[in-house]
Amino acid sequence: MDSILVLHGPNLNLLGKREPGVYGVATLDEINQALEKEAQSLGFEIATAQSNHEGALVDLIHDAMGRHAGILINPGAYTHTSVAIRDAIAGVNLPAVEVHLSNIHKREEFRHHSYIAPVAIGQICGFGAESYRLGLQALVHYLRQNM
Repeated sequence: MDSILVLHGPNLNLLGKREPGVYGVATLDEINQALEKEAQSLGFEIATAQSNHEGALVDLIHDAMGRHAGILINPGAYTHTSVAIRDAIAGVNLPAVEVHLSNIHKREEFRHHSYIAPVAIGQICGFGAESYRLGLQALVHYLRQNM
């Protein structure tokens, strides 16, 4: 069975507590459990990880090469700042989908730019926890078309 790496960036460990008006009330564990069920229904496995540290996320992306068919990533604030994560995704040459709980394009100006989007096959944002499920479905669809 093919596997997808799901990466959650900084502060996503606080989901359910952190600014619920912006990020919703679903916890990271609840999101991961829903993704696990969705992946199984699609015939895929997932491996999930969360880190508040840029280098740890880069290492996880590097480790995905040869182990996973694709990457579903919510880079959190690193979306707008991390050339290192962008370069890691480009370097491993795995299809990646960028997801965000909030619509980053309707928020503060500094959140409108993503370093990740140009190296991702797509971006889904603004649907709360559902953004992850939609991103997983889009990634699986892409993989089935291109494997």
